[in-house]
Amino acid sequence: MTTTCAGNIGQSETASASGLGALLSADHFRMLSGIMYGKTASAGTTLFWEGDPTGKLYYIRSGRVKVRKTTEDGREFILSILKEGDFCGELGGFGETVHGYSAEVTEEAELGIVQERDLEVLLMRHGDFAVEFMKWMSLQNRIVQSKFRDLLLYGKPGALASTLIRMSNTFGIPCEEGIRIDLKMTNAEMADLIGTTRESVNRMLSAMREEGTISVSHHQIVIRNIDGLRRICHCPSYPACPKEICRL
Repeated sequence: MTTTCAGNIGQSETASASGLGALLSADHFRMLSGIMYGKTASAGTTLFWEGDPTGKLYYIRSGRVKVRKTTEDGREFILSILKEGDFCGELGGFGETVHGYSAEVTEEAELGIVQERDLEVLLMRHGDFAVEFMKWMSLQNRIVQSKFRDLLLYGKPGALASTLIRMSNTFGIPCEEGIRIDLKMTNAEMADLIGTTRESVNRMLSAMREEGTISVSHHQIVIRNIDGLRRICHCPSYPACPKEICRL
C-alpha cells in the first residue's frame, strides 16, 4: 500500500512546479487532470478517516491538508501537512484495503479527485506515464524514510531541527531576518509532528531563540541560522539538503 490527497482542475491548468506536477511532463499532467473531477472543501472537512476504504486519490490545487494518525490509546501524530501541488490518499494493494491515516482540510481547498480504477486504466495504457508516476511514488517513500531517520537517530532536538528545516523548505519565505515560515502552528501541533510533549517543544524552541537560531514574529517562526539546525539533525547532505525530499 502506497501513500499518496485533491478538487477542481481546469483543462488548461499546467503542472505544478512542486509535488507530483514536478515529476510529470505537461502532457502527462494533462492526462491525469483529464480523469479528475472537482470538489471544493472548507476548512475542517475530513476527506477520509483512518479505517475508511481506499479507492480515491486527491490532488490539492489550492489550500492545505493535514494528514494525521491516531494510536490505540488516543494519541495523535501529524504525519504531514500538504499544500498546492501535492497528491494524497492511498493506493490499494491486494484485496480490500483501508486508509492507515486520516486527512483533514485545514484551509479551504480546491481538490481534484481521481478514482483509483481510472488511474489504473491510465497507467496500463500509457507506459511512459506509468514510469513517471512510479518515480513520484519512489520519491514519497524516500521522504517517509528520511523522516523516520530524523525522528529515530538524533533525539528530539534533532527531530525538531529537522522539522523546522522541512517547514522552511515547504512553507518558507525569504525575509531580511532569514526564512519566515508561512505556516501558523501551535507548539502542541509541532509536538505531534515529532512524537513528544508540548512542554518539551517549548523548552527546545526557547533554547533555539536564546542561541539566535530562530526568532518568532507575528506568531510565525523565522529561521535565522539554518546551518545551525542542519548541524543539530546531522543533515546527510550538509550544507544543502535536497528540498524535494527534505519537506514537511
